[in-house]
Amino acid sequence: MPAGFQPGDVVVYHKQKSSVHPGPHAKDIEPAPHGDSYSYFVDKFWRVIDVLPDNTLVVLTRRGKQHIIRADDPALRRAYWWERLLFWSRFPPRKSAE
Repeated sequence: MPAGFQPGDVVVYHKQKSSVHPGPHAKDIEPAPHGDSYSYFVDKFWRVIDVLPDNTLVVLTRRGKQHIIRADDPALRRAYWWERLLFWSRFPPRKSAE
C-alpha cells in the first residue's frame, strides 16, 4: 500500500485557506497585500476510507464529505498520538463493519 496508509488511519491535512475572517483554528495568518483578506492554514482531521492503486487516498471528513488526495502530498501526514487523544472529536468516527 502506498506510503503505508490503510483504511481506518487518521490523518491531518495542512490546508491553505483565504478569507476576510480567519476562524479560531487558523495558523500562520498573513494579511493580503492590500489588506482585504487573510491567508492562513488550518489543520483538517480526516480518516482514510480507501487506498487506491494509483497512489491516492480516499479520505472522509467529519461532516461526511470525501476527498481524493495523493498519498505523497507534502501537506498530508499521519496524526500524532497526542492529536488522536486531544482532537478525537474532530476526526470522523470509524465506520462499523457492514
